Amino acid sequence: MMKRVNKKRNKEGRWQTKRSGGNFVDKLHAYRNLHAHALFSSLGRLVASRFSSAMTIVVLAIAISLASGFYILVANFQQLSGNLEASNQISLFLKDEVSEVRASKFADSIRKNPDIQEVKLITKEQALAEFQAYSGFADAVKALKKNPLPAVIQVLPKNSFENEQALEVLLDDFKRMAEVDFAQMDMQWVKRLQSIIGLARRGVTLLSLLLGAGVLFITANTIRLELYNRRDEVVIAKLVGATNGFICRPFLYSGFWIGFFSGVMAWFIVTTIMLFLKQSIENLSRLYDDSFHVLFLGFTETVSLLLISSVLGVLGSWIVLHFQLRQLKPE
Repeated sequence: MMKRVNKKRNKEGRWQTKRSGGNFVDKLHAYRNLHAHALFSSLGRLVASRFSSAMTIVVLAIAISLASGFYILVANFQQLSGNLEASNQISLFLKDEVSEVRASKFADSIRKNPDIQEVKLITKEQALAEFQAYSGFADAVKALKKNPLPAVIQVLPKNSFENEQALEVLLDDFKRMAEVDFAQMDMQWVKRLQSIIGLARRGVTLLSLLLGAGVLFITANTIRLELYNRRDEVVIAKLVGATNGFICRPFLYSGFWIGFFSGVMAWFIVTTIMLFLKQSIENLSRLYDDSFHVLFLGFTETVSLLLISSVLGVLGSWIVLHFQLRQLKPE
């Protein structure tokens, strides 16, 4: 008799375990279905009120496209500054008594400096050949018995637009070297370009913060109006025992859809503007014998744009719901 009871108990125990596991899976499926219903029902509500939803999304898309457009313009400007960086080189005019072998060894020692990106040695013969080819005084130079031009080492520092003090220290070090007769670099040009790039970066940050705050407020106001229009529905839900989390869920998804579609439209706006300007910018670049290719929003920037706009939409919705639901109490 005891054996039968134990077997029965064991069977009941196993049945209860399976049942509890089944309940957990059922709850997980129910949780998933509730979120899926809230996700697509909120999308359906946006489609039902398509005019007001489209107006909100267009306004938000313009605000987001301003920030992302300014960002991509700065990225293109930084690409241009990278091309101009070659003109920001230090020219070291070596003393006349420095031989070609010594100049070559001196250039090799400069290459070992971790702050140097590129070093180019122009010997006396190469300098003379360049002068004859481009100066227009080839016949006059031929009349000279001795090459008057010195050997020159062109040094391109790393990150030359980012650290003005390091450039000045590097230039002073070169001036004190025994092989160098004269060292030259236009520091004023560096300072101006550094100021422009720094100003542009700060402008992008401030504009992004300002427009991000605008997106938050616009989304919050849109959700506030939707909450007001569905006030009776929310009150009834509270009367039957619905939690604030359950009530907030469709509104949060509405904020998500608003932010997501605004990000998608902002991407199309920025891409269209860059495509419109692409040909003109590249034609202007060819006039200066430069190969400048317009940068667009890449995959990482696009994903970041959609993610940030969606998060702003959800955050704006949560802020207004957090305060409004506390005040909304069934009578």
